[in-house]
Amino acid sequence: MVSLNPFFAKRRARKWWPYIIVLVLVIIGYYKGMFYQISDSSASNTYEEQTRATMKEVFSLQRQVKLLKSVLKRYSIPEKEYSDVLLPVIYIITPTFARPHQKAELTRLKNVFLHVPALHWIVVEDAPQKSHMVSDFLELSGLTFTHLHQLTPDDWKLKDNDPIWRKPRGVLQRNAGLKWLRRKFLYDGNPRGVVYFADDDNTYSTELFIEMRDTRTVSVWPVGLVGGVMVERPLVSSADHKDTAPRVTGWLTGWKPNRPFAIDMAGFAINLSLLLKKNNIEFNLNSPIGYLESNLLEKLVTLDQLEPKAELCTKVYVWHTRTEKPNMKDEERLRKEGKATNNGIEV
Repeated sequence: MVSLNPFFAKRRARKWWPYIIVLVLVIIGYYKGMFYQISDSSASNTYEEQTRATMKEVFSLQRQVKLLKSVLKRYSIPEKEYSDVLLPVIYIITPTFARPHQKAELTRLKNVFLHVPALHWIVVEDAPQKSHMVSDFLELSGLTFTHLHQLTPDDWKLKDNDPIWRKPRGVLQRNAGLKWLRRKFLYDGNPRGVVYFADDDNTYSTELFIEMRDTRTVSVWPVGLVGGVMVERPLVSSADHKDTAPRVTGWLTGWKPNRPFAIDMAGFAINLSLLLKKNNIEFNLNSPIGYLESNLLEKLVTLDQLEPKAELCTKVYVWHTRTEKPNMKDEERLRKEGKATNNGIEV
């Protein structure tokens, strides 16, 4: 019996070891399968999340396209105005400065500019550095933009009691915008585009930008509520014969109509290529009162080279409105008491 125990023990060992190996393999296979199932599930979940995010963005874009189409239809903007990828870009230079209603002014402009295709907004702050408010505003605007800053020296700033015509405003800021354009197109000999100076306290209609898009030299139009009159406008002659285009012959204004170009800053746009070909042309801080526009334009064109727009200057698409300066009397009182109403909120 003793001699048989090793034999039977050996038989039993030989009998069970394959089953042990098979069991180990089954267990390994089970857990391996579970691992791949978890991995596949994780990958599937990630894919589904990405798909949902993509579809959400697509639906959002579809809603925006629908909204834009309705706006375009409402304002009767022709399809060529927004479908042509080669549309000349309108470069709008806007000087701005810090004040209680600054954001409100910029918001009014933004809401119009969003309806204008191929537009590049150049916003120039009169400040030693860019402000967070304007930076954040432009980032969220949905517009193509360039944000610059250029400080006006104290000697050239209006005092609190000065009339607005005492010193020219926004001069250095507009020049900063022109310098940016010259740097951008330094190696482009003939860029397509239009330059327009849009102050942030004016009111603009979308039709204005349709009018200026094809400017070849300098285009002009009426400006409402400016210079102490209902409208200032170029005087346009009728065509002498079918081969002669109507042309500007003078100005209907309430103040100094004998100026070379008796026109408001909002009343003209300049062909980009023409402007860049005239080296170093910019606004002059030393221009006499009311001659800021004239001193610039007389370096670019003559009277008979102007292009009358807005149905031969019979329509008004821009108004020289100004937001009423808000009364901050109570705000100043509360601020002295440490109760400023705009603590923690941007207005």
